[in-house]
Amino acid sequence: MISIVIPTFNEAENIIPLLKNLVELVNDFEYEIIVIDDDSPDGTSDEVNKYMKFNKRIKLITRIGRSGLSSAIKEGLIFAQGKYLLVLDGDGQHHPSFVLEMLEEIKQTKSDIVIGSRFLNSSKLEGLSNKRSLGSKIANKLARISLSKNYMKLTDYLSGCFCLDKETTKKFIRKIEINGFKFLYELLSLSRGKLSVIEVPLLFKERKFGNSKLDIAIVWDFLISIIHNLTLRLLPRRAISFGLVGISGVFVQLFMTSFLVEIFSIDFYNALPFAVISAATSNFLINNQLTFRSDRLKNLALLIGLLKFLIVASLPVIANVGITTAFYKYISADTFIAQIAGIAIVYAWNYLASSSFVWKKSI
Repeated sequence: MISIVIPTFNEAENIIPLLKNLVELVNDFEYEIIVIDDDSPDGTSDEVNKYMKFNKRIKLITRIGRSGLSSAIKEGLIFAQGKYLLVLDGDGQHHPSFVLEMLEEIKQTKSDIVIGSRFLNSSKLEGLSNKRSLGSKIANKLARISLSKNYMKLTDYLSGCFCLDKETTKKFIRKIEINGFKFLYELLSLSRGKLSVIEVPLLFKERKFGNSKLDIAIVWDFLISIIHNLTLRLLPRRAISFGLVGISGVFVQLFMTSFLVEIFSIDFYNALPFAVISAATSNFLINNQLTFRSDRLKNLALLIGLLKFLIVASLPVIANVGITTAFYKYISADTFIAQIAGIAIVYAWNYLASSSFVWKKSI
């Protein structure tokens, strides 16, 4: 059996033409097509439900309260019954004809993974702007550095179109962290060079309807994935993200202190508490958008969350001010070094406490 897994979000106008094309291609096979929709407000699930009445091999998982590309793919692959598992995007940009080519390759070569690559010499990019193409190439070069040398010859580590042998990849699929940047990259990372992988050229078409899902959160996820892999996956992904956001808070605190001292002539001791609170608020807002975006707080919950975060951070804030003041007074009158000494103690407490108390998630 062949299982085709399609994650969707707001693809109501693209999904039915894609399903019809796929059905025509694989009609001679024993197959199932699984659409995993993140409760799209544009009615993607409704469109699939209507089409399912005419084809019982189409299946739909509508996820309520769960979201994210990697988690959708993982859920679909675990649910799938086929020997070969194919994944492609629901926007129609991956030409369906390559499904048959990938199936033929994985059968003939007995590979574990066949990737539809956008960057082989014979690949065709009709729907990728020069800016997106350049960004993808840079991202792939960074990905290559962080993965096993056995995968060095690959060209598209971030492809959304690939075929898997279920038996040889299932143990890695179950281990994939759902917040990963790209499912394929996470799979290659976890396998540590143990899987046989080949590529076939892909025709990447122009999107007809809807908008790309690429945003700052996706770019941030990629950065976290690279660091996570380079640090041998020892630290939780969220801990890395929390730490990077904390670094931005350092600059906010240093800027606010300098601003209040230099512009308003407030002495260092009185300016410091305002600077620390500003940094804590900045950290909360950025973490809410990036680190904990799957549990993002909104409206009144955002305000309550900020108050909780400031309460959680109050102990290290007090310690920050106390240690910084003592360091400045008794050890060094260098305000920069004094503040770094205070900031250094807050990270672990803030991460562990805010994860469980503010966003109510385990680390």
